[in-house]
Amino acid sequence: MLGAMQDWDLRVTRIVDHAARENGPRELVSRWADGSETRTNWAEIRHEALRMVQALRRLGIGPGDRIATLAMNHTRHLVSWYGAIGIGGILHTLNPRLFDDQLEYIVNHAEDRVLCYDAAFQPIVDRMRSRWPTVEHYICFDSAAQERHFEDWIAAEDGDAHWAGGDERDPCMLCYTSGTTGNPKGVLYEHRSTMLHAIASLQPAVFDFDATAVMLPVVPMFHAASWGLPWSGAACGVKFVFSAVNDPAVLCDLLHREGVTHAAGVPTVWLSMLQHLDATGEDLGKLRRVICGGSAMPRAMIARFEGMDIDVGHAWGMTETSPIGTTGSRPWNWDALSFEQRVDAKALQGRVPFGVELRCVDLDDPTKTLPRDGKTAGALQVRGPWVIKRYFKAEADAALSPEQWFDTGDVAVIHADGNLQLTDRTKDVIKSGGEWISSVELENAAVGHPAVAEAAAIGIAHPKWDERPILVVVRKPGAEVEAQDILGFLADKVAKWWLPDAVEFVDEIPHTGTGKISKKDLREQFRDYRLS
Repeated sequence: MLGAMQDWDLRVTRIVDHAARENGPRELVSRWADGSETRTNWAEIRHEALRMVQALRRLGIGPGDRIATLAMNHTRHLVSWYGAIGIGGILHTLNPRLFDDQLEYIVNHAEDRVLCYDAAFQPIVDRMRSRWPTVEHYICFDSAAQERHFEDWIAAEDGDAHWAGGDERDPCMLCYTSGTTGNPKGVLYEHRSTMLHAIASLQPAVFDFDATAVMLPVVPMFHAASWGLPWSGAACGVKFVFSAVNDPAVLCDLLHREGVTHAAGVPTVWLSMLQHLDATGEDLGKLRRVICGGSAMPRAMIARFEGMDIDVGHAWGMTETSPIGTTGSRPWNWDALSFEQRVDAKALQGRVPFGVELRCVDLDDPTKTLPRDGKTAGALQVRGPWVIKRYFKAEADAALSPEQWFDTGDVAVIHADGNLQLTDRTKDVIKSGGEWISSVELENAAVGHPAVAEAAAIGIAHPKWDERPILVVVRKPGAEVEAQDILGFLADKVAKWWLPDAVEFVDEIPHTGTGKISKKDLREQFRDYRLS
């Protein structure tokens, strides 16, 4: 027997239909790199996306074709998200911070046919054009100097069009991992998975959106689907305030002038913002919710925001999870906790929303599920309707167990209340004498030294213990510190047997195109290093 409810496919274009119909006049603001500002609303976003559908069809672009963007945050970029998907195409956001070889591989692997880009990235386009043979059409969002101007291109259409139909399991968006090991891998999101992710993101424990929200997404639209904000924000008609630059003075001005209530970004964004407040004496206006992800938010930063009555949502996720996996939510006994206990709770990576399941398995025996005791660390696995099954163009499922558990590559503990605490990456954890040492905990302890600007711990082969840690350190400018000073500082902060066998000072630590420490390159740099 079948159920008796209506068929209503979960397709992404329904989100912008809803936004235009129910919140059509709600304003969206773009602050451009040159300081100018433009304003539109949800009704216009939908209309311009339908114009783009018509314009793409005139170019011979259709269902399944990949339409790439190389752009910062603004409403024209938002229009292109719905326009690309609205034709039945696959939106592919490119990260301009990647290296040229990575950009070449990604575009060619995706077989992008159209590229919409910001004029600021014209040098990248000029440099890469001959290396992107599949790209047939270049469209510039904000300049008509060399290519079609986006607004002129869609202005030739009247918007009297329909979205492409199809199944809710059709692909709609393509994002690539940053490629810390090997070539970047493509993650192909479905309409259904994207819609479920958007609906889940609306709940108070995640983005806490309703129609009164004014969201400043500092997280770039090219980074992990902008954490799904363009979808969830449209679903409840928030006012988006976009900025093409991330200067703290500009962001602080927008916070005040536009009445921003919600903001999302990585820890470095918030560090710069707090430094700006200290230098100017300004405040954060009506801001009441900060979402932070990408890397761990320092406890002191969480304490400062919470002390300003700003709710911190400390998030964990990855491209493979669309990307929300967990967010720091208030536990059931929040009112009974002291301020310090509240900060401790928010410093963890948070709890899953409904739709995501987590578990940790033994690092040596992945068939053994570990207890949720807040102490036992293991390999973190995840599953759910917006978690990857296989990578784009891959024949095999992506590191899935028979029960569809995806191996995240993280090492973590899960507390009894479901709170997630990341401790390392599986490829970075150091095994010494049969016991595991967390490189992340070593690094976090080391950067607490006042003379240390950056630190990275890696495992080095040892004749007796298999591996022992060494600590690679960048001194702060003008600081004088030696290896014994660092080791003495660490002595009461980590287990004695965790203490590095050596501390090596370097001018810089290698990073990936997305700004993360590249342990792969660091291990290569120290491949001939010997411990006795």
